[in-house]
Amino acid sequence: MTPLIKRSLVEQAVDQLRARIAEGAWSVGQRLPTEPELASDLGISRNTVREAMRVLAFSGLVEIRQGDGSYLRTAVDPLQAVQAMSRCAVEHARETRHILEAEAIGLAALRRTEADLQALREALHHSEQHFHGDVDTYVACDLVFHQRLVDAAHNPALSELYRYFSSVVGAALQHNMTTVPRCQVVFDLHGQILDALEQRDPQRAKHLSRTLIES
Repeated sequence: MTPLIKRSLVEQAVDQLRARIAEGAWSVGQRLPTEPELASDLGISRNTVREAMRVLAFSGLVEIRQGDGSYLRTAVDPLQAVQAMSRCAVEHARETRHILEAEAIGLAALRRTEADLQALREALHHSEQHFHGDVDTYVACDLVFHQRLVDAAHNPALSELYRYFSSVVGAALQHNMTTVPRCQVVFDLHGQILDALEQRDPQRAKHLSRTLIES
């Protein structure tokens, strides 16, 4: 990689990393080089590398595992699909969540495993710790919880669709949390959805999910 000199350093780092992925530098599922290694290759700071990796994770190319590193999720760049989703109207995004997320959660109530429930409890605990704190941190935690809800349906197609669509969910959530006072009652709906999954009650799970989407 050549040192970056023009445009935003983050933008250039993202472009170079996308190019290396397209060229097959890493295989799907492979752990990517560490931040110091990438920073040395690109001739930039670790902070810039970290921001670039967040962009790639947001677009679905990379999965960042806390404390473990970053892994290549797919070699097919979903950027165009994500960009198209990000331009959709608020009402269209809400309709899509009702169709995709609420129905997936209904399936999750029927198909969830004990491992799914444990992962959801952990994600909800992390969200609760940050609900009254930094917005970006909370949104990241909340998206993990919602993704795990959809993953508990054990339908890979639904999981992948929601993973791409979650960028729209995250943007809407971030906007709401910076313009409307945070409401504990709304957050508590997450725990109630988890309870419905534990009780294998798909109708209640879907109802609570729709209530949360409209909140």
